Amino acid sequence: MPKITELFFDCDNTLVLSEELAFEACADLANEILEKQGIPDRYTGGQLIKDFVGQNFRGMMISLQSKYKFELEQDELERYVTEEENKVIEKLEAKAQPCAGASEVLQRLYDSKKYGMAVVSSSALRRVRASIKKVGQDKYFAEDMVFSAATSLPKPTSKPDPAIYLHALEYVKKTAAETIAIEDSKSGALSAIRAGIPVIAYVGSYSSDMQEEMGKRLMELGAKILMTDWSQFDKCLKFIESGADSEGPQSSL
Repeated sequence: MPKITELFFDCDNTLVLSEELAFEACADLANEILEKQGIPDRYTGGQLIKDFVGQNFRGMMISLQSKYKFELEQDELERYVTEEENKVIEKLEAKAQPCAGASEVLQRLYDSKKYGMAVVSSSALRRVRASIKKVGQDKYFAEDMVFSAATSLPKPTSKPDPAIYLHALEYVKKTAAETIAIEDSKSGALSAIRAGIPVIAYVGSYSSDMQEEMGKRLMELGAKILMTDWSQFDKCLKFIESGADSEGPQSSL
């Protein structure tokens, strides 16, 4: 079994508590678009999280167009994507907080020099950088080790497309078997799994009544082990490194 040498971290609600803030801004724009299309439905930030967590705004807009059978002109879509990015960054720079325990784990990993570390996100690069900078995590990741499905690829996409993970693997010159991804959402976990990367499913950012359900969903998708708190990270990492996951996934430690 290849040795694990690279760790890929999702950003939103895995390292930084950003989804709730971001989806507030997304809901305002989504509702504006629906109103212009003459569609009576409206979204709250919480409803958007439930339906589209793990997708970036572009992916959300594609899903909304499909659901409500309308089509945005490309230049109009791009204008909304830019507007959403600016609104979200403004909120993140004011209010973003780290996920409990994440920064302490990153510091320990950084000090150990045992693993390469990168952020692999669906969100726009400016947004990811703003998030990790606000919570003081930017020091753990080299500038070129922050990857965005919305920005880093020749053609913008969103998780669950595995393109951003495949791009990151190619850039760091690692195989999927040498890598572990830490993901909190269905679309994020699927993106990594489709790229062949073992996944630690983190559900600590969900409300206590949602953790069991989300954990079950992520394990059913093919995550190797479930992590409810960052204090469990070392045990989760050891579980995958030991090859124990080849005997089947483990839902708890």
